[in-house]
Order: sequence, then structure tokens, then C-alpha cells
Amino acid sequence: MTNRALDMIMERAEEISALGQSNERLGRLDDKAAKVLRDSGTIRMLQPAAHGGLEAHPREFAETVMGIAAQDGSCGWVAGIVGVHPWEMAFADPKVQNEIWGEDPDTWIASPYAPMGVARPVDGGYVFNGRWQFSSGTDHCHWIFLGGLLGDSTGQPVQPPEALHLILPRSDYEIVDGSWEVAGLKGTGSKDIIVRNAFVPSYRVIQFAEVISGDAVRKAGLANPTYHVPFSCVFPLGITAAVIGMAEGALAHGLAYQRDRVQIVGTKIKDDPYMLYAISEAAEDIAACRTRFLDNASQMYDKAAAGDEVTFAERAAGRRVQVRAAWRAVHALTDIVLRSGGNAMRTDNPIQRFWRDAHVGLTHAIHVPGAVYHVSALTDMDIEPPQGPMRSMI
Repeated sequence: MTNRALDMIMERAEEISALGQSNERLGRLDDKAAKVLRDSGTIRMLQPAAHGGLEAHPREFAETVMGIAAQDGSCGWVAGIVGVHPWEMAFADPKVQNEIWGEDPDTWIASPYAPMGVARPVDGGYVFNGRWQFSSGTDHCHWIFLGGLLGDSTGQPVQPPEALHLILPRSDYEIVDGSWEVAGLKGTGSKDIIVRNAFVPSYRVIQFAEVISGDAVRKAGLANPTYHVPFSCVFPLGITAAVIGMAEGALAHGLAYQRDRVQIVGTKIKDDPYMLYAISEAAEDIAACRTRFLDNASQMYDKAAAGDEVTFAERAAGRRVQVRAAWRAVHALTDIVLRSGGNAMRTDNPIQRFWRDAHVGLTHAIHVPGAVYHVSALTDMDIEPPQGPMRSMI
């Protein structure tokens, strides 16, 4: 099957790459870069067909994000994160879907999902307050998903905690300029968000537990298997794909850069067996990460297409694949960059930007290995993992 979004991205690859420095300088995506993403249909790949979406296979979405990130890390990161939100919006009340996409199916939705706010129930909905970090691509979005905790009548979180995803229009939240001063992924514009006493009607609220359990997609009556792939596979999909794409970009630029490079001792790289060994090892590690990561997405989709439930143990193993693929790819990228000499660190050389972007991407919560490895090892041994935070990323 032809991936038209990826084809268009590849046609404009040089344009995306050339905008990398501008994205970084602006601290957000250049409007021209955002337009490339809109024109390609990347952000609509997981969007419902009823609202102009492509309802693409998750693997195709991940491949497209990789292709973008291999040109510019920030552009790929925004595509991966903003591009996932239409997948969950497909579960939302049709009324809010129409509010967002009724006039313009290319309307973008930001996040984050971290439950940093409290939603106090009132007649017809909730009064919502909070502050969030890391709203990637937010300057180009007109709506937002925000994670919150259900509050009691006094505004304190109920116990045990109950997580919600609340959907707000741009008029109901503040983007904090100057809140994204970082070492890498500068062009993502992942700024802070503040909400003060916003009223969120009930139809703009999704129960996070229903998204995790699959009840949300069943209630929405969606038939396409893409929407039945577990949230714990789909949510990290664009993020990990972007990191692997950055490694691929670093490798491509590294090969071109090393081709004619002569080291300070006078040895040409093409005559240095140690460098050639390192390049080959890194190339194969990155390729293996890509294959394993994409195969995992396909396996999840195939189970959903067959009408089979993806078990908790399978979800845990899938998360381990994602986390390890990201770490292994960044290790390989580092081997390439640190053998590229001082000139690779110049700001006009994209190699150093891929290096910085990928390391910052690796710090995202979905790439923290501890709990994921812990739980997946227990399930491999047929031992029931403990309840609570250990399961939160699975």
C-alpha cells in the first residue's frame, strides 16, 4: 500500500532539513515547516475518515514520523506527538469532534496528558485549574488535551486518584512564552500551559481508564483496527519513531560528512578500519531498532484486526521493545557523533543538532526503562506485577 504522506514528505525532504536551523532559532516550528506537515497529511494519518482523516495503519504513521525526523528532529517530534492526538479524539463525543474539525479538518490538537490539573465537578461539567509543561507544537494548535485528576467539591483530588483527559479550546488556556529554554528539541516549542478556572463541559471529557481498557473505542463503535491497538502502543509510537528517525538522520549526515574527511593525523576516514567498524556497527544497530519497533506495531495491529485482546503481558513486552529501541538507537547515534571530530559540533552542522535532539527525546517519560523492564521481566516469568505506578506506562 502506498504511503502518500511519506511520499510527500520525501519530496520535500530538503525543505524540511533546511528549516531545521530556523525552527531552533524561533524556539518553535517555523510556519513553513508546519505547512509542510499540513500539506502532507501527516497529522491526519490517525484521524477519523469522517473528519477528513486517513485512518492509516499505525506502522505507516511511525514510518512517516521517522522520515520527517531524519530531516529535522524537532519537526519529526511535533509530527509524532501532535499526530497521535486525532487517534484519541476519535473516541470523544461527536459534538467536540465537530467543534474541532467541522470547519477545518487540519486543525491541530496539543497536549500534555500528565495529570497536572484538578477538575472540580459542577453542573454540566467541571471547573479546571492547573499548569503543565512540555506542550509540543502548541503554537500551531487551536485545541488541547490536558491530563487532570477528578476533584471533590473543595477542588482536592479524590482518592484513589481518577485520571481524566479534558479537551479545551485555545481561548481557555494560556501558552507561557519563554518557558522552553532547553539543550535540544528547541524547535518543538514545548511550552508551559496554564488553565485558570476554565469550565469544561462533560462532553469534552474522556475517562482515561476507559482509553486504557479499550472501553472508549468500543463505546465509540469504531471498526478500524487502528483504533483498537492499545493506548500504551499508540501513544509512544510517534515519540519513539521520532527518536529512531533522528538516529537515521545522524547516520545519513555522518556518512556524507565522513566520506571525504581527513583526520588531524592525516588519515582518511575511508582508510581507518576502526572508524569503518564503528560506522557499520552503528548502522546495523539503528536498522535493527527500526525493524523491531515497526514489527511490534504491526503485531499489535494484527491482533486487533483479528479481534483478539492484547494481553497485559503483551503490552508490557511491546513497551520494552519501544524503550529499548529508543535507547539502542541513541547509543548508536552517539557512537557516530563522537567519532565525527570537532567540526561536527559547529552549529551549521546538523549532526550536532540530531545528537542534542535525540538525547532530549530520550528523557521523555515513555522512555524511562525502570518500571517497563521490571514489569515485562515479571510477566515473562509468569509473575503478576504489583498494582499501582509500575503499570502506569503499560
